[in-house]
Amino acid sequence: MKLIKPYCFTALAAVCFLQPLFAQGQSPSRPEILSTMMRATRFMADSVSENGGFLSHYLPDFSRSWGEMEAYPTMIWVQNPGTVSMGNTFLDCWKATGDDYYYQQARKAASALVWGQLPCGGWNYFINFGGLNSTLKWYHTIGQNGWRLEEFQHYYGNATFDDEVSSAAALFLLRFYLAKLDPAFKPPLEKALDFVLKSQYPLGGWPQRFPLMHDFHKNGDPDYTSFYTFNDNVLWQNIKFLTACYATLNLQQSYYAGGNTPIRNAIRRAMNFLLISQQPRPYAGWAQQYTMDLKPASARSYEPASLDPQYTATNIELLLKCYEMTGDKRYIQRLGDAITWLKTAGIRTTPQKGVSIYPKFVDPVSGLPLYTHRIGEDVIFGHYYDDHDSTRTVAHYGNFRRIDLGRIERDYQKVSSEAPDSVTAGSPLKPEKSGTRSPYDRFTEVMEYLNAYRGVRYRGAPPADRVEKIIRSLDDRGRWLVQGEYTSHPYDGNPSAGDSVTHKYMTTFVGDRYDTSPYKDTTSQLYISTSAYTRNMEILIAALNTTPDTPAKR
Repeated sequence: MKLIKPYCFTALAAVCFLQPLFAQGQSPSRPEILSTMMRATRFMADSVSENGGFLSHYLPDFSRSWGEMEAYPTMIWVQNPGTVSMGNTFLDCWKATGDDYYYQQARKAASALVWGQLPCGGWNYFINFGGLNSTLKWYHTIGQNGWRLEEFQHYYGNATFDDEVSSAAALFLLRFYLAKLDPAFKPPLEKALDFVLKSQYPLGGWPQRFPLMHDFHKNGDPDYTSFYTFNDNVLWQNIKFLTACYATLNLQQSYYAGGNTPIRNAIRRAMNFLLISQQPRPYAGWAQQYTMDLKPASARSYEPASLDPQYTATNIELLLKCYEMTGDKRYIQRLGDAITWLKTAGIRTTPQKGVSIYPKFVDPVSGLPLYTHRIGEDVIFGHYYDDHDSTRTVAHYGNFRRIDLGRIERDYQKVSSEAPDSVTAGSPLKPEKSGTRSPYDRFTEVMEYLNAYRGVRYRGAPPADRVEKIIRSLDDRGRWLVQGEYTSHPYDGNPSAGDSVTHKYMTTFVGDRYDTSPYKDTTSQLYISTSAYTRNMEILIAALNTTPDTPAKR
């Protein structure tokens, strides 16, 4: 259990007890914004962080805490919201304020990730400073009883691309390294880059986990973690990381003059995998994952072998970006087929023009929607199944998705009408026209080009009353306490008996008391939340960037 540190009455602490007084309609001043940012960050760094890393949310007394599932006090979570998102927020604060304190907190987050980097170069979902025995105990108790979270029911010991875990950690290490070119972080960055290159299949796709494992057969189905994977943006996240490395680490050779580098070749193979994995007409879409012979494959028990309209829409946009990056018209030749299929696959249209509701899964043989359901009570006495019935589907995994096909068609028409020389003007695969930008600023530019930047996203000046509310809501210990986070049943042993045919939990997020899956807390319970911190800091940074450097009048 974390110890709550004593609150020393220093000059800084004295400021913490003084809630700012705002004149009606008066925007908070820069000193007030800066003070709030520092108070909130010191609390997160001094009282919440575990060796520089973070989970997603905690009870105020730290008696329980969670990443995607309940975590031990010795754990930090890699995937967002967790250590990576906090590290990026610290870098945002450093960039906005110039205060080295924030850079040092980002360095601690990066160091925590380096500590937990696996020998292969990637990362698991979480890092456990308690060691392997503690990790195995977690998997054999909390992990294996998460009914809907099958990815935690088995310990592989390898790294994952699921939930952008390894790619997001690698991108953060790259961003952090580029900030000051700290040589201590170059070897782990190179190790991560080598991992992404080695884990790519010859055809250009990536598995969900690497090194390859085949030892978790769920309900008689094969282990899906070695399949080609689009789910959770595995392919595009890796393209983003490789492209950012290519553009910032002096690894460029002329893309159009036949420059031949491992990174350039890996990017091109990944783009080509988008082409070869598109299915034939009339259902010319994509699946979430594929077998080695490029057949749509099932994954978790509620993810049947199917085509996926959501990822079809995503891959259309990605292929448009591939064309913008390369000028190669092969990337847009069959997009019309995919759009034609999407026009027939929707199940209803919303009042918004061009936006339709689609099934998440479509049978690749018949073209009919597939819907997932479950019966029973928990991971032992319960199971998932799929059929064509759209009622009483599982609540924890959306069976219906909104797609703005009208926007996608407009993007397709706009981009495909441009000449290759024109469309590639801003491509990060081209050598830089100017070497005046710092590597850090070049990274930011590339991420924005790829619509991928995870830094400050709030554009323009936020409303003064919203900024004031954020400042006022910080308590006297530097905490933003929020409601409505995810909680879970505490581990209570493994179920030994149960009703395997009940429909009681058919449409709930969680099963019986043995199910350790998280679910939304609808009570008034308060939590410390890394999401709340990063969201509020994003708005405060936007306010800081648009507030004159003068104190507010009283």
